[in-house]
Amino acid sequence: MTLSAREVMVTDFDKIQTDAPIEEAIQKILNGKLRETGHKTVSLMVVDEYHSLAGVITMFDILYHLRPDFLNYGINGEDFSWEGHIETFIKNLKQKRVDQIMSTNLLSASPDEHLMVILDRMIKNKYRRLPISEDNRLVGVVYLYDIYYHLFKEYR
Repeated sequence: MTLSAREVMVTDFDKIQTDAPIEEAIQKILNGKLRETGHKTVSLMVVDEYHSLAGVITMFDILYHLRPDFLNYGINGEDFSWEGHIETFIKNLKQKRVDQIMSTNLLSASPDEHLMVILDRMIKNKYRRLPISEDNRLVGVVYLYDIYYHLFKEYR
């Protein structure tokens, strides 16, 4: 079986602009597209004003930045009184833009790369999704579960 990214990649993926308010990202992820595999997208490809890939923002990124900063300094959250604070954390988060939260150190692949090369890159870097670019233009996304689905759907 010979598979390339082109055969597995999703071309109808969710995008957002770098300068969009984080609330727009929250809503897009809440209402994410359902893929052929039955999985809902929990990430957005972030594009700049030229529609080039600038980063990725995921549900994990948003939840990470929802947490108060003091948790990043080794302070145990079990000792904190959380009552009445969650609303404040959400309000503070909603004042941010996508470019303040998105992940920018991305790897990508070309549409003609072999699926096993892409799978290896994703596993070694613990990525759940990999942007696919052609001529410096974002053309698709390969999701880890979609690779799994395409490789094993014949054996269900």
